[in-house]
Parts: sequence; C-alpha cells; structure tokens
Amino acid sequence: MVKEGELMAANTLNDRLTAAGKKLVAVVAVVVGVIHLLNVTGTLVMSTLTLRVIHLMAMLVIVLLGGKKAAPTLAAGLTRAALALCAVVCSVYLLFRWESISTSGGVTNSTDVIMGVILVLVVIEATRRTVGCALAIIVAVFLAYPFVAAYLPGVFQGRNYSVSRIFGFLFTTTEGLYGTPLGVSATYIVLFCIYGAFLSEFGAGTFLFRLSTAVTQKFVAATAKTAIIFNLLIGMISGSAAGNVAITGTLTIPMMEKRGYTPEKAGAITAVAATGAQIMPPVMGAAAFIMAEITGYSYASIMKAAIIPALLFFATLVIICTYEARKGGFDIYQEGEAKESLSAVLREGWYYLVPIITLVAMLIVGYSPFKAAYFSSLALIVVYLAAMIAKQRGVSGGLLLDVGKKIVSAIKKGALDTGSLAIACAASGIIVGVLSITGLGAKLSLFIVSVSGGNALIALILTMLTSIVLGMGLPTTAAYLVLASVVVPALVNMSIPLIAAHMFVFFFGCISTITPPVALASYVAAGIANADLNRVGWTAFRYGIVSFVLPFMFVFSPSLLMEGSAVSIVTTVILSFIGTFAIALAVVGYFKTDFALWQRILLFVSGILMIDEGLVTDIIGIALLIGCLALNRMAARRTNTNKAEGEHA
Repeated sequence: MVKEGELMAANTLNDRLTAAGKKLVAVVAVVVGVIHLLNVTGTLVMSTLTLRVIHLMAMLVIVLLGGKKAAPTLAAGLTRAALALCAVVCSVYLLFRWESISTSGGVTNSTDVIMGVILVLVVIEATRRTVGCALAIIVAVFLAYPFVAAYLPGVFQGRNYSVSRIFGFLFTTTEGLYGTPLGVSATYIVLFCIYGAFLSEFGAGTFLFRLSTAVTQKFVAATAKTAIIFNLLIGMISGSAAGNVAITGTLTIPMMEKRGYTPEKAGAITAVAATGAQIMPPVMGAAAFIMAEITGYSYASIMKAAIIPALLFFATLVIICTYEARKGGFDIYQEGEAKESLSAVLREGWYYLVPIITLVAMLIVGYSPFKAAYFSSLALIVVYLAAMIAKQRGVSGGLLLDVGKKIVSAIKKGALDTGSLAIACAASGIIVGVLSITGLGAKLSLFIVSVSGGNALIALILTMLTSIVLGMGLPTTAAYLVLASVVVPALVNMSIPLIAAHMFVFFFGCISTITPPVALASYVAAGIANADLNRVGWTAFRYGIVSFVLPFMFVFSPSLLMEGSAVSIVTTVILSFIGTFAIALAVVGYFKTDFALWQRILLFVSGILMIDEGLVTDIIGIALLIGCLALNRMAARRTNTNKAEGEHA
C-alpha cells in the first residue's frame, strides 16, 4: 500500500513537472513564432523540409506538454514528457540526417525507419489527445492498409509493403508527415493564428463588438444582426466555429435573450453565424489555405469563388432573424434606444480597421496570404502605437513596455493556437502519404464512381453524407484534407470542375458543426445559453438549411462561383438572392402573417428553382414566390379586417 507521504511527494513532483512543462511550452511557442515571422520576411532562410521539421517538433512539444489540464498522476506526466522527448529526438535526428538522405537519392537505413516509426506513433498519440479519437483511428486504418492490402477483396486489393518502405517514405520525404498539409500549417496557418492573436491581444474584440452594435442597433432584429456581424468579424481572429461561439456567445446570447429570443433561438443564431464565418472571405479558416495549395489556385481565386455562396448564406440568416422578430413582435427598435454612436466607435478605435483593410487589400492585389498576415500584424502595431502616442501626447516607457508585452503575448498565443491544427495537418499527411505510395486514392475514386453508377448527383449526395459524418468527429481542416485526397478526384473524373469539387467538400465540412446529432458549434452555444442541446442543434440546422442547398447549386451553376460571363453572373446573383429570400420565409413561416404548411413547401421549392441556373426554373420560381406572397397579403388583410370588425362590435 502506498504511504501517504510517498503519495504527497509524487503529487508535488508531478506539480513541479507540470509547471516546468508550461514554462517550456511558453518559451517554445515564442521561439517558434519568431522563427516563422523571420522566415516570412526572408531574414531567416531555411529549406522547406527544415521549416516543416522544426514546426512539427515545436507543435508536438506544445500540445504534449501544454495541455489545458494537468497530468492526473506522475506517471501520466512522465508519459507526456517522454512523448515530447521522442518528438524532439526524432526531429533533430532528421535535421542532421537529411542531407545524407537527399544526396544518396533517398536511400534510408534501419535507424531512419525506427525514428520514423517512433515519430508517426507520437503524432497519432498527439492526434488522439488534441484532435480526438476519430482522426487517430482513421489515420491508423489508413496506416494499416499497406500491410494488409493483399488480403482485401475487390477493388481495394493490392500488394503489401514492407515496414521500412512505408515508414521511410512517411518520415524522410515531403509526401508524408512533412507533406503539403504540414507545409500549409508551417506557412499560412501559423501566421494567420499569430495575426488573429495580435488583433485579440491589442483589444480588437471589444471594438468589433461595439462596431457591430453601432451598425445594427436601429434595425429590426438588431441584437441578432449584431451577433451575425460580430461573428463575421471575429472569424478573422478565431479559426473555428466552436471557437467563434465561445468568444462571441457570452456577449451576444444574453443580449438576444433580453430582447425576446428564446435561449434555443439565440444559441442557434450564434452557432449558424459562427459557422458561416468559416466560409466568408477574406479569412476562411485553415482549410481554405490548404485548398489553395492543393488546387494550385491563388488564394484570391478561392476568395472570389466563395464570396457569393457566403453572402447568400448570410443573407438567408439575416432575413430569417428579421422575420422571426417581426413574427414574435420582439427585438424591434424604438426611438431613443440607440446606445452606440457609430462615429464615436470609429473615432475611438479606427486603428483596428487598418490591419483588416491591409489584409484584404493585399490578398486582392495578389500578395501571398502569409505575407499579407505578417504585414497586417505590423500595420496594427504601428497604428496602435501612433494612436496611443497621440492619446497620451507623447511616448512613455510604460507604453513601449506594454506594447512589447502585447507583441510577445500575441506571438505566444498564436503559436499555441496553431498546435492542434498543426497536429491535424501532420496526421492528414500520413493519410495522404499512404494514398500516394499505395495508389489507394485512385482505388477509392474508382469505388465512388462504381457505387454512384457514374451519376454526378448521386456521387455528390454520397460526398455530402461522408463530409457531414467526417465533420462530426474531425475539425474542418482534417475533414477537408481527407475528403480532398479521397473523394475530390472521383468528382473531378465525373467532369465536375476542380474548384467546385473542392468548395463542395469544404462547405459540408464547415456546416457539419451545426448538423445534428453531433453539432459542436451548436452545443457550445447551448452551454452558454443554458438551453437544451438538441433543440439548439435542430434550430441551428433549420436556420442554416440553405447551406445544404448551395453546394449542389454552385456545382451545377458555375456563375455562383464567379465563373462565366458578367451578364450570367449578375443575373444568377440577383435571382439567387431572391431565392434565399423565399427559403428564409419558408423557414420562418411568416411574411405579413403566417404561411400555411403547403405554402412554405412551395416557397422552399421556389427558392431552389431560382438559385438553380436556368430560364425555365427561374420563371417557375418567381411565379411561385409571387403567388405565395400575394396569398399571404390577402390572408393578412382578412385577419386585420376581422380584428377591426371585432373591435367595433
């Protein structure tokens, strides 16, 4: 039996080990953040592989030693330390060994293989700890394939590979662990996380909330629209829908509840808006950067393709909120209620807009996203300093010290925020590597074509279901990477345009966060709102219903992705916005008065017909919408007449 004194000593040692780990993580985060910033400026030049090796090593140390919860026992703490040490040893080994491998034409030895096995296992364990069991299991299944392929039936049968061939390939090339996914993390993702941390540390969150309130406060459904705009703006700081909700929900959900929204509706609006922020340019989450890298399209092209679907998504949500408020008779502006002056808000925090405008302008002009993020962060520091100097009428040591602390804190926070994303990218790199070396990717594409019978619509429906299921257990980035490697090639083989195929899986990967039964963004919102999880989840699903229609529409209507002539794009956009109006009314079931169920069904159909590209469908859709609105107006007049007669009687 363990003595009480020995137990106390073990706990004390564990506490010391945890504290030392936290300090080490802070130092590593700042150092690796500075390395990435120096690399993007060209001050510190290193090879592609060197940067990726250092990046993965640092991120493994961060996630393994920097967990939010302390290790429950000394053994657990020592396990974390041992895993982190293995990551460092394997990474340092490869840094010194890489030159010999490259000059020998890629020949590896037994030590390389052993180091590869160890690092791959460490990455899988880090994935389990930080991202979740789902991705770790998927990686393990793909990793097992090269060793059991000869025993599998049908299209999946292939030859087996040796341990040295697989792990040597995954460890010593830029097509496995250190492949494109990790490369995106080491360039785009880490710098945008640092950029978001700069905005957060320098106080942009408060300004963005006040700005959102000032812009929307005189409209119907003002608090809901504040939540929508605030989530849109915070989307440039946070890299996930659930993260967005956690930041914005504590402010917006209670505010909406005070104005008459039920907790379920307040939580759902916040969750849907936070999810939409991941598909709205300029910052569309980590997956968009990976999409640019995989497709070869510029990031500006990705933004251009996403802008119309994103605007349609938010237009629908705004209309839903407006008519929910009108239907319930709440959240309607009364004269003298305005609390924020737009001019005062801009006067006090104008400098926060400079880095945002800088980012958008540089991306549109054609600068690389990581350079745009770097120079936008630099612009924030300069204008913040200038504004503070003007406010204090001079420079003080205290001001410079405060700014210096904010810079260090932002670099540290940005690197820490990158941790789980980097691990997901490394894990996805293992999957991509296996697909590459075994030819499994081509076999999976053939399987999808076979199951769908070569029918593009059936293939898209299967892809949608797969995307949603994967998105339930994986972060958007990881789900997108898996689908982009496995499913997209099959869609492209069916003559679906490359950008449309990638946007399709990206959209469904994003909206899985509001798709029951596992809807992470909705559940975070439900926790803040003190509401029933399922009710918030299904309400969010209903409010975001247009997002399940749009991906199919832009696959078959390229104009929605800004492809085609100016006339076709403008026509499609106008009709699509009218279509979203019809869908929003169908969701709420109200215009001047309540719609009958059959009218709501017709409205939904009319919306889809107008979003779809085609003269006949547009005419039918418009006719259905006009008919439903006319009937609704007539019903409202009858109701008002009956009320008036009742009052006179």
